Amino acid sequence: MGDGTLGTGEPSAKTSIGNVLRNLKNAKRYAFDIGSSIVKIAYCSSVPHYTAATELSTKRNEHAESFRLHFIELHVSKFRECLEYIREECSLQGIESTVCTGSNIDAYQQMISDLLSLRCVKLNEMECLVKGNNFLLRNVLDESFIYNHKSESCNYVFQTIDPSTVFPYLIVNISTGVSIYKVESDDKFERIGGSSIGGGTFHGLGNLLANCNDFDKLMQLAESGDHRNVDVLVADMQGAMLESLCLGDDLIAGSFGKCEDTTKIGKVDLIRSLLLMISNSIGQISVLYAQMTKAKSIFVGGYFVRNHAISMRTISYAINYWSHGKMAARFLRHEGYTAAIGAFIKQNENVAAATLHPSSLDKCHEMSWKEHYAGCSALGRFVPTAPLSSTFEAGRFEMECCNMKLQTFPLLTSYEDYIPDTVNLNDDVDARTYWISCMENSVQKTLTKALESDRHSPDAQQRADLFRDRYLSHLKILKQKSFAYGCCNVRNLLDLREQILNEQLFDDAFLCQKQMENGMAVQELPSVLQVIDAIDDFRERQMAVCKGILAGNVFDWGAKEAVKMMETHGGLSFSAALKLIPERPWLVDELDNWLSAVSTKRYRCAAIFVDNSGGDVLLGVIPFARELLKMGTKVIVVCNWSPALNDVTYQELIALLPEICSGDQIIADAVKEHRFEIEHSGQGSPCLDLRRVNAKLCEKIKKDGIDLVVIEGMGRALHTNYYAEFACDSLKVAVIKTKWLADRLGGAIFSTIFKFRKGTLRLKGKNTAEES
Repeated sequence: MGDGTLGTGEPSAKTSIGNVLRNLKNAKRYAFDIGSSIVKIAYCSSVPHYTAATELSTKRNEHAESFRLHFIELHVSKFRECLEYIREECSLQGIESTVCTGSNIDAYQQMISDLLSLRCVKLNEMECLVKGNNFLLRNVLDESFIYNHKSESCNYVFQTIDPSTVFPYLIVNISTGVSIYKVESDDKFERIGGSSIGGGTFHGLGNLLANCNDFDKLMQLAESGDHRNVDVLVADMQGAMLESLCLGDDLIAGSFGKCEDTTKIGKVDLIRSLLLMISNSIGQISVLYAQMTKAKSIFVGGYFVRNHAISMRTISYAINYWSHGKMAARFLRHEGYTAAIGAFIKQNENVAAATLHPSSLDKCHEMSWKEHYAGCSALGRFVPTAPLSSTFEAGRFEMECCNMKLQTFPLLTSYEDYIPDTVNLNDDVDARTYWISCMENSVQKTLTKALESDRHSPDAQQRADLFRDRYLSHLKILKQKSFAYGCCNVRNLLDLREQILNEQLFDDAFLCQKQMENGMAVQELPSVLQVIDAIDDFRERQMAVCKGILAGNVFDWGAKEAVKMMETHGGLSFSAALKLIPERPWLVDELDNWLSAVSTKRYRCAAIFVDNSGGDVLLGVIPFARELLKMGTKVIVVCNWSPALNDVTYQELIALLPEICSGDQIIADAVKEHRFEIEHSGQGSPCLDLRRVNAKLCEKIKKDGIDLVVIEGMGRALHTNYYAEFACDSLKVAVIKTKWLADRLGGAIFSTIFKFRKGTLRLKGKNTAEES
């Protein structure tokens, strides 16, 4: 049939493969990790970015591209079929070789070479695994987690690892046996020990005890078993020595110690006891090796724990027990892909080293990457799911290149203590219910704006419908399994929405709205500045610009209550927004502290992280920044790099700068003197994650000696960074435009947050501010 389906209406095998091997026509290089039953395919593709069609052309304009890494996991029985599909659909011209790793390379190396006409190069599996581990820890913020079986809301506790402090760490790989590796860098690692008691032991003895040869079914049996019917506990024993040792009653004194009469013991109890015996052994040797090598963390992987909550629980308990609570078993969400990731990276490194003029693809492994939720399987590998079968099922993991290097914002007081998100939706059920419902209800408004911005494209409605269906399906998953993509929060819900919009070629859904509001606001700016300049009293003038920056933040298409006013007849004016700001005292009111600071200090340089287009940045932030300029402070306005909602982007503000300068000489002079600059954060989100900031901005911040950070907007200063602490003085300003959040904080709609904090540390070698 012409539509690629079978007569039953089911997708054909070719269609199924095509749905998994996405962007294959733009694929550049391949790598393979081949195991006994599962194969992982890794490849990189170029993904074009588009601007919307215009009145002059109904074609979308391709203006840039980025790279995306694809990692596919499938049953080995489908490997040949996939290789044949790659040969048919992807141009392999210019590709001479590919790389392979894994335990089953020899069985498939020739098949790869024959079907793809490529030279197949073997790579060391452990070297690939280490590189893959490190790559994930550096680039996926919610990659590492510990398993907490006592939690009533979510067993998975995600903890971002600082890549600069992670070494040395241990990898405890539990497969047939146990191998323990000490990792000191990408290229320096060694096997320091192991054990023959591992997954093979559990599988073999489990089969003998329960007459079951299916590993996953054995794990299921262990879930329902009670080891207390099999093991001798401390509570079962007596003696003065036991009392002096202060051992807990539920501690296992002897595994399988109650097996004198096997007729009274169920299979499930035997398998549970077996699992605990093996887990306790592995946990003990892992802790001993960690203490011996002074390792900072223990990462546990291998098929013994992969997809099995019960083994994660037992290993976690064992490591916690033997370390006296000082260490925890850490797991990786995408641990099953690490060798394939490492193989691809190693291939890229080798190509780059052998090339006189490396291309952007050759250097892409040196850039920062982010998880591409829109192209990943519904649930991460760590979530208990059925194993892949010989039918065409596949797991998918995708990462997108940021096209720049990102690093931690240098003025945070502590990387380890910094958590960007104010609310963890994994733990807070009420908040999760509200925000997912909020995202569902906002879909139609987002679609309306996206269609307005892409109204000349003939297929816009079709793409909009696909966006709606895909986003709602992802939200449905998160309702059921909030931890599907890591730590669920408002930031990730918004990022997911932008990714799916971009997948459907809506790269800037609010483009038309922003252009209209920017045009109106830049014309009004001179009159707003004139009103401010007419205020002679310093304190009154500072209060006016502070109230103005709050009024500007009312212009927010991401907030339902603000949208209602902006969509009324005549829209929302800046003067009307000013009237919405309540009388003092505000909900969080530290204005007096701020006024005291600016009247006694001369800040050297301020970085202002801005929010929305139009009235927000132009009528709220610019007058506020101008007052700092008048006091001798250099100002760096930091925008988003890529679009999100109606947030202003770097390119948009750069384009508006000449018109801003033409309306005000103070700003024009500051621009000429390089005292007023525009930079970007490297992000494209209504929220702000200071763990991932444009490296060039970070270098500029250190070079210019920034001693004041201003964060403006509900997404950046409330949903994220509300509790962030900085080495320099900081100011967080926002208007609450969501009733739910206002209720949570004990305020009302349009309550005001004006939070000023003095720096907790001084910058090395510099004062945070100069006395005036």
